[in-house]
Amino acid sequence: MAKLVFGMNQSLNGYVDHMAFAPSPTLFRHFIEEAQRQAGSVYRRQMYEIMRYWDDDHPEWGAEERAFAVAWRSQPKRVVSRSLKSVGPNARLVENDLEGAIRELKAEHDGEIEVAGPDLARSLTELGLIDEYRIYLHPVVLGHGKPYFAGPRPPLRLMANDRIGEDVIRLTYVPAS
Repeated sequence: MAKLVFGMNQSLNGYVDHMAFAPSPTLFRHFIEEAQRQAGSVYRRQMYEIMRYWDDDHPEWGAEERAFAVAWRSQPKRVVSRSLKSVGPNARLVENDLEGAIRELKAEHDGEIEVAGPDLARSLTELGLIDEYRIYLHPVVLGHGKPYFAGPRPPLRLMANDRIGEDVIRLTYVPAS
């Protein structure tokens, strides 16, 4: 059975905003390796549309960007949306019964399945489906963005902390219950 993992970059004051700060080369390499190991990803429409950037090759990419794109493209994806009528390669649309679709996805796969975005994570947290939370804490302060926890923070237990590169700490939590 797969483990559902919600992990995102976060500022010191709790915001996630992928446009406000970029990962260092070391952190990007970490994300490539994670994407290569993941059994899949789950997105809401808006985050999926942002990630579709990786569906097409871009001439300005270096080896690292190409490696991430290959890993991302190979993953099965679920896209939670009532407004989309179709999704791209290696993706399936989830229009109804989020809980049933995610339970089925977890049962069908082994390994880790990434949850992308705080709003989707809030819904899955409320359903008790997220197995692990990873906060990649950056030494920046933002005055805007979405909070990592889009709803009330669930009771959590710290399992690990790891330094990644020169300036990022990954905090790994599991539900306390």
